[in-house]
Amino acid sequence: LQLVESGGGMVQPGGSLRVSCVASSGFPLDYYSIAWFRQAPGKEREGVTCISSSDNSTYYADSVKGRFTISRDNAKNTEKLQMNGQKPEETAVNYCAAEGPDYYYCSKDGSFRAYEYWGQGTKVTVSS
Repeated sequence: LQLVESGGGMVQPGGSLRVSCVASSGFPLDYYSIAWFRQAPGKEREGVTCISSSDNSTYYADSVKGRFTISRDNAKNTEKLQMNGQKPEETAVNYCAAEGPDYYYCSKDGSFRAYEYWGQGTKVTVSS
């Protein structure tokens, strides 16, 4: 399974951006838990949101709850992350990750499960 992110770029504070994660053919993403992580300059990588392979339930970190939305587009075998109300401190490389195929939750008690497959990342810069 290979994952390729796209859609990064520059956005003004308070603006919106959508990043996408496309999976290689033959690996239907709806059988995988998918997560988005980000790593800001000089900081550790952190989990942002995920969607479960079991029941498509979603989890959002408190810092993005109400502003970010993760979704599946099964027809295109793509996962999307809509980011609204972006903040300068959210300048980071955003990574898509997948684990599966299985029937499991993407996170539990606020902790992301381990993910085996990772994309190369797409950079998002929030700046005026």
